[in-house]
Amino acid sequence: MRAIQGALIVASSIQIILGYSQLWGLFSRFFSPLGMAPVVGLVGLGLFQRGFPTLGNCVEIGIPMLLLVIGLSQYLKNVRPFRDVPIFERFPVLICVTIVWIYSLILTASGAYRNKSGKTQISCRTDRANLISTAPWYIKEQLYFNTIAFFTWFRNLNMLHYFRFKFPYPLQWGPPTFSAGHSFAMMSAVLVSMVESTGAYKAASRLAIATPPPAYVLSRGIGWQGIGIMLDGLFGTGTGSTVSVENVGLLGLTRVGSRRVVQISAGFMIFFSTLGKFGAVFASIPFPIFAALYCILFGLVASVGISFLQFTNMNSMRNLIIVGLSLFLGISVPQFFNEYWTPSRDGLVHTNAGWFNAFLNTIFSSPPTVGLIVAVFLDNTLEVEKSKKDRGMPWWVKFRSFKGDNRNEEFYTLPFNLNRFFPPT
Repeated sequence: MRAIQGALIVASSIQIILGYSQLWGLFSRFFSPLGMAPVVGLVGLGLFQRGFPTLGNCVEIGIPMLLLVIGLSQYLKNVRPFRDVPIFERFPVLICVTIVWIYSLILTASGAYRNKSGKTQISCRTDRANLISTAPWYIKEQLYFNTIAFFTWFRNLNMLHYFRFKFPYPLQWGPPTFSAGHSFAMMSAVLVSMVESTGAYKAASRLAIATPPPAYVLSRGIGWQGIGIMLDGLFGTGTGSTVSVENVGLLGLTRVGSRRVVQISAGFMIFFSTLGKFGAVFASIPFPIFAALYCILFGLVASVGISFLQFTNMNSMRNLIIVGLSLFLGISVPQFFNEYWTPSRDGLVHTNAGWFNAFLNTIFSSPPTVGLIVAVFLDNTLEVEKSKKDRGMPWWVKFRSFKGDNRNEEFYTLPFNLNRFFPPT
């Protein structure tokens, strides 16, 4: 854990430097609608293994969930049981998850999976490992700060004897250890996260009916993401932070893109994370329910990528080759690399340098990253000057600058007057 903390802290510097130095924004000048179409498409399509292959592990739960979400969000979206409240359009996920979850509880309680295989029981049952019954309501551990001297005065407060929640604090696993090999390996994951997040930013802007994010906004987002990864390393979460593709798809499905909704949701997550029962309840939801949602949400993100092609000339053989090759290699190359991730063999690349193996195996296991490499390289080397209009650049170039469109200030100004600390450049 301490090695992971150190690797996350070091690797976060990649996104912080590339973001706040505007280098990633400068690199984005090589992006075009033609180049971004396969990248954004692969952000969704690259996660196909989490869709129907996972749903198929429990079709009696996954199929009803898939059909119910489609029915409520598309066929019944204009039905309003309450005046002026589009319930089925705004809350299809909550309604469908609740209904199918209760349905899966009934199947589990009735013994429908009693004599089934172990794989079926893990995928379908709601009482796996007795999560709900064995989970405590709260974590019975004294709040204790042994790292940050600023908080030591809390130890003498009597209220700590009443509220015995475990509160996370930096370096609670001890001081992080730093290793060049671990850090380089983690940097590959950070680079992959940066590419995938860029594609997700583009998709979110389209689904929110906003202008494409300017170069400054892309850099700012990557920089903040780097800060998040650094905090992950300090607090010992064990994983980094990246954009949630599911939430991007959810934005399009529910048509809710308010920042306030995200802020309130974050508050709920922080509060419920202190109560063990709530975590156990959500962990008891069979994963095929989520897989059914992924089929819709990831597909929606993929379709956004395809929609970028409307700004290009798809009668051009040059464009057809770039898009087709990027999509095909973006799916087939990671699939080839992933076949070598087995317990006996960790990845396709095998040299004496472990960090080099992890770096290349991670880079080429990411569909959006492979798609970006192929699409951006071909798009900026094949008949560039002759194909500006065919690439969609006349429409795209005006959104590069923050002041290129008057609507950018409405869409991308930071809340709480934070723009005075991060002025647009």
